[in-house]
Amino acid sequence: MAHQNARPADSYSPLYFLASLGAGGLAVTFFMYLMFWVPHPGQPVPVFEDILRAWSAGGAGMKVAIVVAVTGIAGFAFLNIKSLIWNLSQLSQFKKTESYAKLRQTNAETQLLAMPLALAMTVNVGFILGLVFVPSLWGAVEYMFPMALLAFAAIGALALAQIGRFLGRILSEGGIFDVTAHNSFAQLLPAFALAMVAVGLSSPAAMSQVPLTVGTSLVLSTAMGTIAALYAAIAAITAFNSMLHFGTAKESGPTLMVVVPLLTVLGIMMLRQNHGLHTTFDVHVTNAETLVLLTKILAVQFAFALMGLIVLRRQGYADAFLRGEGNSPGSYALVCPGVALSVMMHFWINKGLVATGLIVKFGAAFWVLSAAALMFQFAMVGLVLYLNRRHFGRVENQPMVPAE
Repeated sequence: MAHQNARPADSYSPLYFLASLGAGGLAVTFFMYLMFWVPHPGQPVPVFEDILRAWSAGGAGMKVAIVVAVTGIAGFAFLNIKSLIWNLSQLSQFKKTESYAKLRQTNAETQLLAMPLALAMTVNVGFILGLVFVPSLWGAVEYMFPMALLAFAAIGALALAQIGRFLGRILSEGGIFDVTAHNSFAQLLPAFALAMVAVGLSSPAAMSQVPLTVGTSLVLSTAMGTIAALYAAIAAITAFNSMLHFGTAKESGPTLMVVVPLLTVLGIMMLRQNHGLHTTFDVHVTNAETLVLLTKILAVQFAFALMGLIVLRRQGYADAFLRGEGNSPGSYALVCPGVALSVMMHFWINKGLVATGLIVKFGAAFWVLSAAALMFQFAMVGLVLYLNRRHFGRVENQPMVPAE
């Protein structure tokens, strides 16, 4: 008899790029501490010098927050990059298999969009690492923005090319797209990838002082974000129709909540664009208008999150793929909504409620609401660590008895 060590991740799926995405998203949630709790006069985001100054002048609470934030950013950025490298290597091997050829002939071809989605997230994480850990970076940041735009544009071109292959195949011939297998929001993955590229493209609009850089950022991010929203609307409407007829595909149940992270990245894109329009082009959006926008986004997010949780519970998803013997790489999609709600709540609290004077920064109401954002964050930290252990930790199978 022989023993065989195996792990679910050995049966590769492009959806494992979501493991990298989730880790990157958690790095962003820890950056929110620095973004909204550390003073950063002179620039729209905190940099190494701001963090060092806050550490020197701050009390015990500030020091604890900085330690937790820096540790969380470093740890989950490491997991993000490590997982991305592993996925790129596995995808290269996967492309040589018959399973890949079959994937390219089904609705599941859009799973390949998880790759540019994860790439765009890692570029965002890289920028956060630079801000937090590299001294004097802000002095050279204007030279970095054009490179960032080129990087995100290249990732966007890759995503559009993959979408073009998929749509070209299914729209040029009839009967190829399986409508009965469209009973989830899995087809929103391409829109999510484009939205992640769009939010990256919008970053220079919020931070650059060069009008040409800001204008280029505004144009490119608006174009990519508009395409993402259009694709999401079409895919969601057609998918909802299929779900009404056939119910929601059990393994794809987590995709019902993909609208939550999609709206967070598009919402941040709009905030960044508004900042660039204000500082460079003298277009003013009031704090009250920002509060209303963020409240609308949160309302839609909670609606889709609750709908998704209801369906997952009715289907017994946790018993099947989180606690039971079944494993699905799509389980990593559960991380995105929690991360997105945590990030959006930080923006709603600070750019909405605090900015309009409805609550006092660091007051009782501030911390009560912030506690909800922290709750979502640490629940997702636990989920990522659990899923990594479940999918990537080696487990010993039952002894293999040779056939007689």
